[in-house]
Amino acid sequence: MLLCYVTSTLRAADAGTGADVIVRPNPSSGVPIYLQLMEQVKHNIETGALRPGDQLPGIRPLAEELVINPNTVAKAYRELEHEGIIELRHGAGAFVSHAAGEKKLTERLRAGQTIVAATVDKLRSRGVTEAEIRRLFEAELTRQAVRGGSRG
Repeated sequence: MLLCYVTSTLRAADAGTGADVIVRPNPSSGVPIYLQLMEQVKHNIETGALRPGDQLPGIRPLAEELVINPNTVAKAYRELEHEGIIELRHGAGAFVSHAAGEKKLTERLRAGQTIVAATVDKLRSRGVTEAEIRRLFEAELTRQAVRGGSRG
């Protein structure tokens, strides 16, 4: 859940990304502001608004725009770096980590593997053979590709 006011949009163009990053935290939400900032950055990465290699706004300019303490922004950035989501480069700023995109892919594949395993187990319990399961998956992928439902 994003706990942000959408009353302020910081233009990250000065940071080289060209992406709009909505980062107005809600101080009365009960959620610490640094956590709200972290969730906003994660959300922007997940939605593609920020991509690996994009530069985040500087600590001071962001703190001034949001009218919050620079230490709050610094704490959010440090935590994001600790989680491997961003890289802090001394003198250059904060950048979305290339590992952030890989982590997202890994999580997606892990979730997909769980779904596939459950589906295969269910089909096997109904007496469907391995070869038939393969044909079913291939046929469904082909059908969706023809319909234009292919994602890649």
